[in-house]
Amino acid sequence: MKLSRSFPAIALLLVATVSACSQLPAITTPAAEPVATPTDLSNGALTVASGDFSGRSDHVVLGNASIVGTQGNYQLVFDSAFDLDGAPDPVVGFGNGGAYDAATKVGPLSLQKGAQRYSLPASFDPASASEVYVWCEKFNVPLGVATFSSTN
Repeated sequence: MKLSRSFPAIALLLVATVSACSQLPAITTPAAEPVATPTDLSNGALTVASGDFSGRSDHVVLGNASIVGTQGNYQLVFDSAFDLDGAPDPVVGFGNGGAYDAATKVGPLSLQKGAQRYSLPASFDPASASEVYVWCEKFNVPLGVATFSSTN
């Protein structure tokens, strides 16, 4: 008998909970900030180096990476064609001669697809890196590499 008397109260509680939840604001993910491609930069920035990605470790990575700078401030820019086929724990960093240097890690990969930019530290010397890596820290393997060619 107690079960049948408590059932209406449980049903009322359930309806109130669902109704309250429907009043909550929707959770949205902020859109990625649009990024100008190196050829579109109108703020006096110059493309210092650029290269196209190729996949590594059985991954597909597409797009272009460029180092752009103005007045000693540099950014790493991935164009809108950037596309990583997916992997755990991807980070962005630099290397030379086919070897990733973990000490140059810029940070985690922001997006697996699309344009993005990374501010580089004031101490960054663009001549110190010949490649940019998308690196999997979990398995310690390269996912994609873009070898730079100087544009100056």
